[in-house]
Amino acid sequence: MRVIVRTVSELCITVGTLIVLFVVYLLFWTGVRADSAMSDQLDRLHRQWSQGNARPAVAPGERTVTVTRPSPYRHGEPFAIMYIPRLGPAWHKPVLEGTDAGTLKKGLGHYAGTARLGRQGNFAVAGHRRTYGDPFEDFPRLRPGDAVVLTDGTTWFTYRIDKGPYKTVPTDIGVIDAVPRKSGYPRPGRYLTLTTCDPEWGHSHRLIVWAHLDSTRPVEAGEPGALRR
Repeated sequence: MRVIVRTVSELCITVGTLIVLFVVYLLFWTGVRADSAMSDQLDRLHRQWSQGNARPAVAPGERTVTVTRPSPYRHGEPFAIMYIPRLGPAWHKPVLEGTDAGTLKKGLGHYAGTARLGRQGNFAVAGHRRTYGDPFEDFPRLRPGDAVVLTDGTTWFTYRIDKGPYKTVPTDIGVIDAVPRKSGYPRPGRYLTLTTCDPEWGHSHRLIVWAHLDSTRPVEAGEPGALRR
């Protein structure tokens, strides 16, 4: 009997230790790694933008003319930075192409197949609510009228939230349609959709907010008003 009790006790201690280590991994270590990964992506974008992204376009027999050509989004690569003043003055995250698990460990992810930033259609972005830096931990705080500001290094894009947070199920993919279902938008436009998991430590549902493109501003003109308040 003593052997059985001792064995069960040791198993309980072992299991308890593993649970504690797993919680530490979720709460601490994934956050440390994600913060480092996101910082690397932000540094990468700033270096890229400081070097310029204009390319020479030359037709046969003509002189060189420098024009700006938008680069295609490449899977797993960063292309923009998002700022949400409601979530704090220091809140800013890189946006990468793709929403697979590996990509979302490095920042926010753009749903492949949805519109490009600032273009006609629905620019849809996902982010973790918890773990891997908790980028959308305070997602429920978002309200209609809040600004969501993005930059691709040449232009500031200011979106204004119109609806949300709206709760739905993961299979409700219509929320990222070009004219997102349940958004209230009656016609095509330049929209933004943000998605994250719900509840806070689960993934049985999704929280959604929708926004429209309110204004654009060249980077050379300085930060938009939404970031200067």
